[in-house]
Amino acid sequence: MFHWQHPIPTLVLYCLISVNPVYADGPVGEHVNDLQAHLDEYAREIVWLLNQVEGIIERYETAGIESAKPETILDHWGAVKFHSAIESNYVPLYASIWQSLFAMRTAIENKQPVLLVRNELGTLEEVLWQSLGAIKLAAQYQDQGLLEETATGEAVTTSTTLIEIKQRLDRVLAKFAERLFDESLKIVQKTYLTRFEDIEGILTEKDAELVEDLEIDFNVRLPEAIKDRVAVNELRTVIRAMQFKLDQARKYLKKG
Repeated sequence: MFHWQHPIPTLVLYCLISVNPVYADGPVGEHVNDLQAHLDEYAREIVWLLNQVEGIIERYETAGIESAKPETILDHWGAVKFHSAIESNYVPLYASIWQSLFAMRTAIENKQPVLLVRNELGTLEEVLWQSLGAIKLAAQYQDQGLLEETATGEAVTTSTTLIEIKQRLDRVLAKFAERLFDESLKIVQKTYLTRFEDIEGILTEKDAELVEDLEIDFNVRLPEAIKDRVAVNELRTVIRAMQFKLDQARKYLKKG
């Protein structure tokens, strides 16, 4: 097991967990409101997920891309309960997991050396076990009644939510242009957590590929662009592309 070189201070992690309740549909189950009882299950899921990804890499090494099926990497992540446990409690680590998974998929699809892909697997393993540590801490706070209960029922879906998301993305761009990079990133994380997640489940029924692409936007493309301090026009391009996809989503919702 990897050991995280820069552990997050307990007080900081508590603050990040306690202010981030999720009101989501889709894969979120009742287990997120009883974390302590599912810690062993989450650990087994991490091992299973890593084994699945290892199998993909081995097939890539021995038989090539078609046999590896790198597109299934994200499917495996979505299949485990741990996915919604970390998503419900600590979005920054959730985004890091997405970034690592996406980096591996992209590396295989671009026919990168196996060593590079395995390096990404090492990063994934590290962040997964760190995430389990965050969930263990969240479980303690949950048992002490310090966390709000996570809503697991179907969320209300309206085109107004999508309009608000587009407006928040405009704020992301404005804060970035003001060189308030941390604030810009926080808006992205909060928008994903408290707005996009509200409509993700219903949108998935309409167009699962669109939802997956927006997940990558929120958790990989946009955060990385902000962290890389790209030019304002470059960030604007990323955001405009996201807003176009959100408009497509509005059309699906209007169709019912």
